[in-house]
Amino acid sequence: MRRLKQLRTYEVALDKAGLGPVAGVDEAGRGACFGPITIAACVLPTRPHPALEGVTDSKQLTARKRDVLFDAVVNTALAYSVVHIPAAEIDRRGIQHANIDGARRAIAGLSLRPGYVLVDAFRIPGLVSPQLPVVGGDYTARCIAAASVLAKVSRDRLVCDMAKRFPQYGLEGHKGYSTKAHMDAVRRHGASAEHRYSYANVREADEFYRQSCMKGHA
Repeated sequence: MRRLKQLRTYEVALDKAGLGPVAGVDEAGRGACFGPITIAACVLPTRPHPALEGVTDSKQLTARKRDVLFDAVVNTALAYSVVHIPAAEIDRRGIQHANIDGARRAIAGLSLRPGYVLVDAFRIPGLVSPQLPVVGGDYTARCIAAASVLAKVSRDRLVCDMAKRFPQYGLEGHKGYSTKAHMDAVRRHGASAEHRYSYANVREADEFYRQSCMKGHA
C-alpha cells in the first residue's frame, strides 16, 4: 500500500474495506515505578487535518509539541478515551494485566464503537472488534500515534499534579520513572502510597530507607 499523508495508510485502507471507524490504542507509564499506567484510545477522521501534522510517537516529541498536538487531537477526534490504572492495581494484578485491562476500558469508553482496533505491539484478549497489533505502531499509524500523545500528556499532567502531594521525589522532572534522582529520593524518604511496590527497585530503595531509620533510632 502506498504511504498516505499523516500516517493514514492503515486507517484509510480499513475504512475503504468497510471496517471503520478505526481506533488506535497506546499507553504511557509502563516503565515508571510511581503513579499510574495510562492508556488512551482514539478515533480520528480519515481525512488529513492540518492540525495533526507532526503526530508521531509521543516519546519523540518535545513536551511543548506534545501539548500542542494533545489539543489538536482532542479537538479533531471523532472519539477518544483515557484511562488511568493506579499503582495499587498494578501491584495487585501485574503490569501486563493492568495494561490490557486499561486498554479494554479505554476502548469501551469511546463514544462510538470501533469497527477495527489498531494496537501498538500487542493483542488485547476479549475484544469484540477485530484488531491488529502493529509493531512500531506509533510511528506508522496515525490513530496509535494520537493515542500515544493523549496517554503521555494526560499521565504527565496527572503526575505533576500528584507532585504537589509528594514534593520530596522531584516528580515534575522524571514523571515517576526510575531515574537515579528518583531512587535516591526514595532511599531518603521511603516509598509513597503511589509507588509500585511490586517493582524490585522500589522495594529495595524503600527497604534501604527503613533500615536507615532503624539504625538512626538504635
